[in-house]
Amino acid sequence: MKKSDAIKIVELLKKAYPEASCSLDFETPMQAVVAVILSAQCTDERVNKTTPALFEICKTPQDFANIDICDLEKLIHPCGFYKNKAKNIKLCSKQVIENFNGEVPNNMKDLMSLAGVGRKTANVVMLEVFGIAQGIAVDTHAKRISNLMGLSKEKDPEKIEQDLIKFFPKDTLKDINHLLVFHGRNTCIARKPKCEICPVNSFCKFYKNL
Repeated sequence: MKKSDAIKIVELLKKAYPEASCSLDFETPMQAVVAVILSAQCTDERVNKTTPALFEICKTPQDFANIDICDLEKLIHPCGFYKNKAKNIKLCSKQVIENFNGEVPNNMKDLMSLAGVGRKTANVVMLEVFGIAQGIAVDTHAKRISNLMGLSKEKDPEKIEQDLIKFFPKDTLKDINHLLVFHGRNTCIARKPKCEICPVNSFCKFYKNL
């Protein structure tokens, strides 16, 4: 696939999904970090149904650091892996307080030093909280679509991200993840992709080989 195809792909996906945006609900930077941590191996829809009760009482790093671990586990239980996620949320909030004066850091290196925060989470926080498209958050949708379309042959999310960054112009990075997520939910569905109506099927290696 040629680099010149990248802008066209973005244009077509934007036209197909004009509403594409972050699906997670939050009000504060720390809530954003927590929401993304909870979204690991869990749908955004489930996270958004779970977090209102938690976010009603926890808004700041101090709030998350002070909440009783058992209460936190009960509140986030529906998101799965709740014990590990609760432990990471508590430790992460303490690190923000102790290492960053209670402010969620606004750079990838410092974000990734926090418990439970990998590159994907850091990318989401950088974009949604600070408005900086530092890279591309490669979730399950982005990974699957990138492989199917032939944008990357890699399986590791970080390697896929590097392939996508080489392919897509920098000024499109802020849109790529949102567009791939919406495309994966609505058209390029894992169990049964709707290839015939796909807006970018003319660029897709999988479709061409059907």
